[in-house]
Amino acid sequence: MDEITVHVEAEVNPTESEEKVKQAIQKVFGNIPTQTKPLRKGSLLTGEAEGKDALTNFHDLLRREHIRSAARPVLFDGIEKKTINFCLNKQVAYVGHISFSKEVAESPLGPIKVKITCEDPRKLVEWLASRIA
Repeated sequence: MDEITVHVEAEVNPTESEEKVKQAIQKVFGNIPTQTKPLRKGSLLTGEAEGKDALTNFHDLLRREHIRSAARPVLFDGIEKKTINFCLNKQVAYVGHISFSKEVAESPLGPIKVKITCEDPRKLVEWLASRIA
């Protein structure tokens, strides 16, 4: 598959542990390198990884949790040119599961925002959330 870049970011609220937010991201995306930038309130944790390997953990979780059919429309709706954008519930990610969320409202502590850039997003979604045979 073509070049893939996975970018994730999540706000770390003053009431949250930065380490737990980092663990939430890593439980979904594996050992993605992260950095922290201070914000007016709390901080912003960002991570970026290259290649299909950066999505292997996410791919496996979609299968293990039997949510590929639910993931397909969310991922397809998030396609814009050469990117796929979606949000994940931070608390659910922390316990090693996937729950898609809206950018605001559904996740009181804020979501994990995911942006995947690649040459052919539709093909990537087909790989991530293939129809169940």
